[in-house]
Amino acid sequence: AVKQCMTNFIAVGMNRAGGLTNAREATPEIQQLADQVKGDLETKTKKTFQQYVAETYATQVVAGINYFIKVCVDNGEHIHLRVLKDFQQHVSLTSYQCNKTAMDPLVYF
Repeated sequence: AVKQCMTNFIAVGMNRAGGLTNAREATPEIQQLADQVKGDLETKTKKTFQQYVAETYATQVVAGINYFIKVCVDNGEHIHLRVLKDFQQHVSLTSYQCNKTAMDPLVYF
């Protein structure tokens, strides 16, 4: 049975240059960014995700924009992604954290 993903989130942010913005509900653009790195994530985790839904995100301005994205995957588990979209619009998965829950806040990692 597939567990329902929770859309509750805790807003965490620093609102200063280089800090993370407050977490907010994922948009279709954020889902598209998450989708662009899904294959890389599946390769790195050696897993295939049937369910893969971006729920919330925060951003950080660097040499481009870091997107910290909370993704609900199979069985209601969550993974936090750090996706860099550079100034040339290239998208890459720069880091990820597994074994997260719906209640874990998005923080810098």
